[in-house]
Amino acid sequence: MALPAHGGGRSSWGAGMTSAGLRAGVPSIMATFAGDQAAWADHMGQLGVGLLVGNVKKLTVEKLADAIRIALTDSALRTRAAALGEKIRAEDGVARAVNIIERHAAEFKRTAAQ
Repeated sequence: MALPAHGGGRSSWGAGMTSAGLRAGVPSIMATFAGDQAAWADHMGQLGVGLLVGNVKKLTVEKLADAIRIALTDSALRTRAAALGEKIRAEDGVARAVNIIERHAAEFKRTAAQ
């Protein structure tokens, strides 16, 4: 789970937790176990806003403690996460989605009428 008040988050990361972590604007610690979680964890790492600790079955106390220390003390990681979170929170995602859907519907209607 993302814990902005505590400066970090940890969970098994699918699409929903990834979006919550990004929106929170705090570094994320990601442990995976199935499905699309590895892909999302890799994406968070590429964005420079999260740390992948690997498969939850192989997670050790030391590995998790290291990741927590980095998430709480790495100022560049924290700055990137905060900036991305701020950008996401500033978006009006619903209005943007409606605009895209209406544009595609109008295009479909126009081409279907031809």
